[in-house]
Amino acid sequence: MPRPRFHKLPAAQQQAILLVAFDEFATHGFNGASLNRIIDAAGISKGSMYYYFDSKEELYAHVARGELGRLFESAGPFPVPAAQDPEAFWSTLEDYYRRIMAAFATSPQLAALARDWILASASPTLQRAQKDMEGALVPWFEQALAVGQRARAVRKDVPASLLIAVVFGMGQAMDTWLLTQELDIKKVRKLVRIFIGMIRRALAP
Repeated sequence: MPRPRFHKLPAAQQQAILLVAFDEFATHGFNGASLNRIIDAAGISKGSMYYYFDSKEELYAHVARGELGRLFESAGPFPVPAAQDPEAFWSTLEDYYRRIMAAFATSPQLAALARDWILASASPTLQRAQKDMEGALVPWFEQALAVGQRARAVRKDVPASLLIAVVFGMGQAMDTWLLTQELDIKKVRKLVRIFIGMIRRALAP
């Protein structure tokens, strides 16, 4: 998280620092990114940067959360399917996942950042940030699973926590692989249908 002094900067200066950091992290990944290059490109001193963020990990986590959050906002809210049958339930989820991946297809820089964010978990700071983001999704998954069970689209013989763990694990593998591919809208549509079909078979009654 940014330190309080960062929030006291003019909005334009905050955005300038974050844009430079986004470019650096998207180009080089967390491990290859240079805090000194970010500082130089942003036109600030090293001392100033440490007034704003405690570490490269904190800056990276803030940039990743902000950029990914804007992507999800542009795709619209997570839809809790209001479905009465399995086909409608899975169709709703497929449509949303396709919109997210189509957005990545139009922004290679953002796709690179997202791919690195999924993989960059060696640091305890980044592990906590990733867990926080996952935790924020759990209530939605619980609601969606409950709807899916009522629509006879999701099995009931397995605890919800295990179903969520399975979906998270498969989703991470899918996202990581997809974000390494050269994607276009047509390819996204085909691959998302396949992946949602895989999750559907894993969760089917």
